[in-house]
Amino acid sequence: MAKEKYLVTSALPYANGDLHIGHIAGAYLPADIFVRFQKLLGNDVIYICGTDEHGAPISIKAEQENVPPRKIVDKYHKRIKSAFDGLDIQFENFSGTDRKVHYKLSQNFFSDLNKNGFIQTHTNEQLYCENCNRFLPDRYVEGECPFCHSEGARGDQCDSCGKLIDAIQLTNPLCITCRSTPIIRETTNWFLNLPKFSDKLQKWIESKTEWKDNVKKFILNWLKSGLKERAITRDLNWGIPVPTENTDGKVLYVWFEAPIGYISSTIEWSEKIGKPEKWRDYWFDKNTKLIHFIGKDNIPFHTIIWPAMLMGQDKKYILPDDVPANEYLNLEKNKISTSKNYAVWINEYLEEFSEIPLRYYLAANAPENKDTDFVWKEFQEKYNTDLANTFGNFVNRVLKFSDKHFEHTIPLPQKISNKNEEILTNISDIREKIKQLYQTFKVRKACKMIIDLARFGNQYFDNTIPWKTIKTDRKSTAEMMFICGEIIRNLAIVIYPIIPSSSKKLWKMLGFDKSILKYGWNGLSAKSDKPIIIQNIETLFEKIPDDLIERQVNKLKNLNNIPQKTSGKKIISFETFQKLDLRIAKIIAAEKVKKADKLLKLQISIGSITKQIIAGIAKNYSPKELIGKNILILNNLEPAIIKGEKSEAMLLAVVDGENLSLLIPEKEIPEGSKVL
Repeated sequence: MAKEKYLVTSALPYANGDLHIGHIAGAYLPADIFVRFQKLLGNDVIYICGTDEHGAPISIKAEQENVPPRKIVDKYHKRIKSAFDGLDIQFENFSGTDRKVHYKLSQNFFSDLNKNGFIQTHTNEQLYCENCNRFLPDRYVEGECPFCHSEGARGDQCDSCGKLIDAIQLTNPLCITCRSTPIIRETTNWFLNLPKFSDKLQKWIESKTEWKDNVKKFILNWLKSGLKERAITRDLNWGIPVPTENTDGKVLYVWFEAPIGYISSTIEWSEKIGKPEKWRDYWFDKNTKLIHFIGKDNIPFHTIIWPAMLMGQDKKYILPDDVPANEYLNLEKNKISTSKNYAVWINEYLEEFSEIPLRYYLAANAPENKDTDFVWKEFQEKYNTDLANTFGNFVNRVLKFSDKHFEHTIPLPQKISNKNEEILTNISDIREKIKQLYQTFKVRKACKMIIDLARFGNQYFDNTIPWKTIKTDRKSTAEMMFICGEIIRNLAIVIYPIIPSSSKKLWKMLGFDKSILKYGWNGLSAKSDKPIIIQNIETLFEKIPDDLIERQVNKLKNLNNIPQKTSGKKIISFETFQKLDLRIAKIIAAEKVKKADKLLKLQISIGSITKQIIAGIAKNYSPKELIGKNILILNNLEPAIIKGEKSEAMLLAVVDGENLSLLIPEKEIPEGSKVL
């Protein structure tokens, strides 16, 4: 049977923060499971990924920490790779988009599209910060959502209602760096002419009859509403320079160049293995099946925009064969929020647990067609019940009994009864169904079927009462142990994609000469033809204790920032409000910030402590009139760098249009006094 060829990718994680369970459930664990399954089948498969290392969020974080963007990228690239390693998620190559091979390839993509008439320029309006002297990319702006009116909406999306936003739509927008109000200016950018690809995309998408319903429905709604031109450059310093004239201060939009990272990472892999042209065997071979594992927020990029980019190249790249996007994973009935630190972070998880419970629970609770919920108590119960009590208990009972009564082996019987032959046939049928589930990305159902098989094994062991028959009928007992051994042999293979380390541990206990991958899925097609030599029997799954789960539940409760579902302004808890250290401070010095018309540099006294504030109040107050005033400040604010100056607190003021008024105590209050 000819090998099939697969090129598997997962969405490139953004190198400005750690991974959480939602990331893993959406794009990475499903891909790793699929790749391991294909390797069990003996197919030619490579798994490619890397970090997404450009864009506004990274440059914002770099400015906040006063370090070069490269330092942020290096830090989180290592942390993200460490999280993947801890979860036993393995790639053929894990690269990044801030590398020479990626720069060159991305610029070539742009040049081909431009040469072939798929790119054109447009002048449009964009927010511009006069204090910072720059155009503000979407993530550099916050304001009130024009749809649900929640505050704190970003210039690209509102986290409260989930709607996409154009930054100039925001009500009362603010520059996130200096908190001043930006103005609107015109700027020229380059756009991908998506409407030119409409017919090709429509025909290609209609041919994908096997795609998941949630994915195809999403795409068809996009096409129905009509494709629009999409900007592929932006005004930003951190990124890949646009390879054409008159583009100073512009870079390729991160959404444009990020998927090209799948190709550049494959090229890097080829070079690493000493076969620099090997990548072409995947990206230009029409027999290669390209599978993109993503979360649902990435569906339009991977099913419309990315295929259009590939169609517009001179070289004939393959198009995605499937895009099995998952829905969202929530946490304890609330939406995961990285900005509010409401998440289960992978690096923190790995400090207390092994990868096995999480891999299993996320597979068994996968958000394949609808949103699902991660609940700590359910996580514990699912693992303890399915793996420790059912799967692990069955393996332990059979191996210990057979080890004791049949000289450290699971014996071969002299004959097999018709009833037991039927059981073996049923096992084969179940294995084939599990195979089809893996092949069609239905891991959740595969998990259930695997545990049902282990549950059947326990029932079979109980019903055949070998602890009694061993005393009266050794031959029939040997036959029963053989059937149990066949169930275990199958279980070890079929659960390998989900929890490979446990599978390999069990395989070692069964004493097989070949590794589990060399034995492979097809090794199960025939019955065992020699006794299984039992090796050192170990507990396969240790139960998760109650106190460990209680700690995780309490950790979430103690965050005191669980997102509240509201229809309007954001609401915070009283406990959160209590954390705000509001104090009276005295301004002891004030001066203008160079090259910033709106900014003043204030030295303030808070009791025995002196701090510096950079405040956008120069149009309302002169430095001279501020000295000696008592003001209200937020004292426990993370320091920020504004126009090269450190700002260590924030003053409070009332704003009405262009009018701004400081909040000043009615009576003389000692500096440093706490506001209650």
